[in-house]
Amino acid sequence: MANIVSCLKKEYPDSKCSLTFDNPFQLLVATILSAQCTDERVNKVTSKIFPKYPNAQAFSSLSIRDIGKLIYSTGFYNNKAKNIKGMSDIIYKKYNGKIPNDINKLVQLPGVGRKTANVVLGNVFNTS
Repeated sequence: MANIVSCLKKEYPDSKCSLTFDNPFQLLVATILSAQCTDERVNKVTSKIFPKYPNAQAFSSLSIRDIGKLIYSTGFYNNKAKNIKGMSDIIYKKYNGKIPNDINKLVQLPGVGRKTANVVLGNVFNTS
């Protein structure tokens, strides 16, 4: 596995996440939205909502229905909205708005599996 990762880093030294984000919370939201959706579509949606709702506190103030309206075009919006609302509430209340850098804590959040957790860990905390 280490050899494969090393070869990929040599072949693609400037690779980076194609999702647009300004903070760890935004990457977590964007990654949840990216399920069954293109990164291009996610970036279009988040470019409109992140300026107004940039963090867990802001998302926590929204209802599931409001989030669903904002993310409708990403597909599966009912389930994604429920997960984003639940995740935002936990991040805001339990973690004081900070994304934990521990995979075991991340995967306990609504809508966050190992793949999503690893995207955040790798791109924000430079771990995996």
